[in-house]
Amino acid sequence: MKKSTITRRQLIKQSAFAAMGTSLFLSSPLRAFGQSKGADLTKVVLVRDKEVLMGEELNSTVMERMLNDALIELTGATNATLAWKKILQPDDILGIKTNVWKNLRTPLELEQILVNKAKLAGISESNISVDDRGVLNNPVFQHATALINVRPMRTHAWSGVGSLLKNYIMFTHRPSSYHDDSCADLAKLYELPEVKGKTRLNILVMLTPLFHGVGPHHFNKQYTWEYKGLIAGFDPVAVDSVGLRILQAKRTEFFGEETPLNPPAKHILLADTRHKLGTADPNKIDLVKVGWKEGILI
Repeated sequence: MKKSTITRRQLIKQSAFAAMGTSLFLSSPLRAFGQSKGADLTKVVLVRDKEVLMGEELNSTVMERMLNDALIELTGATNATLAWKKILQPDDILGIKTNVWKNLRTPLELEQILVNKAKLAGISESNISVDDRGVLNNPVFQHATALINVRPMRTHAWSGVGSLLKNYIMFTHRPSSYHDDSCADLAKLYELPEVKGKTRLNILVMLTPLFHGVGPHHFNKQYTWEYKGLIAGFDPVAVDSVGLRILQAKRTEFFGEETPLNPPAKHILLADTRHKLGTADPNKIDLVKVGWKEGILI
């Protein structure tokens, strides 16, 4: 593993981020990018392309285009290069928090695209790392000034769904301490010093989501489908809220009636109403839909 090269300027920047009292999407220009004009709405982008998957094969070129389109829409930039430079700076130390669950992991191709985009924004390769279960011992994550949160959407036996809010659970030494009451308080993870004020982008991978299962570590390919999408935003609560609505719609379609998750994914709503981390209310989310619309479910 490559060690990060930390300059005095980066250490000062890191300290400034750590001192922030609110998360980045609430306290920086990124919130302005994520707000819809003329309304107090949180922007979330859903982008889909039917060509991104051909059987088991992922088309990296299409995936990169989808990600670029989402970021251009979020930032209002005129092109992808400017869009990435709006959220990442050359002196950033970037941790890309992925998810390596063997049955439905973050695609390696997407991880590499994110690394390439960070390098294009001017970040040194030695100051970029992709990690999941080893983030607390990873030198880049230990000194990170910026994080990208990226993982697939799936049902989960403890929290209803495994999504962006839950993806940061590896930043605590005691993940089990967040399991009470169906993981109701996962939003507290965003207050951890390793995380607070650092998240620049949230990406919920909706290529082949898992919409049903029973018991811990469940996986049955029968309960996945080729949705071929990504949901992106600066507010992890809003992105998770959109993903949850799609998953619930698929469950209704598949089972022929409304079939609530068990346990319910209450942590998404509580991240808004209890912890004030972001927006869960669909009426306060400006959902921008880009690309393929067939079977969109929302």
